[in-house]
Amino acid sequence: MKTLLLTTIAASALFLVACSDKTETVTETPAATPAETVETMPGETEATPVEPVALPTLVDVLGSSPDFSTLVAAIGAADLTDTLSGPGTYTIFAPTNEAFAAMDPAMLEDLMKPENKDKLVTVLSYHVVPGKLSSSDLAGKSEPLASLNNKDMLVDGTGDNLMVNTATVKMGDIEASNGVIHVIDTVLLPRFEE
Repeated sequence: MKTLLLTTIAASALFLVACSDKTETVTETPAATPAETVETMPGETEATPVEPVALPTLVDVLGSSPDFSTLVAAIGAADLTDTLSGPGTYTIFAPTNEAFAAMDPAMLEDLMKPENKDKLVTVLSYHVVPGKLSSSDLAGKSEPLASLNNKDMLVDGTGDNLMVNTATVKMGDIEASNGVIHVIDTVLLPRFEE
């Protein structure tokens, strides 16, 4: 009798659940994306989102180091600051102040004169290649690269050092928001058409 009573109660409960009007809808909550990830410090009750840090532009990176003050001054004198800070990606082979000091002082002084701005633009543009080329992109290759002013420079990454014409890359792959900088020990001088 006890078994019959339990079976009847179980069957009735099953019948009532099956006949119910209620329907449950299960919705999946999407997982958090990496941009929504938050960090909390021990003891904090409220989490704050972590904002990604934007890289500075090529000109900002150069301007942040005293080793490039001559180059930054020349970029300003040539009115190339907006170009090298704006959209687009570039690879700059950046001569240090020591590289500029090794130049003939009269030549450097002459290039910095307002009336010789076109020559200065030609020299500086010869240090810039359109696109972003890392050291690993150039390793093992020996080929001409067209500079921003369409004059070829020879980049040779087949030896122990990465070379650009006669300049040695002393430090490579300095990242910026709009390209990459490779530090060189010599100012590159293109041939000027007279």
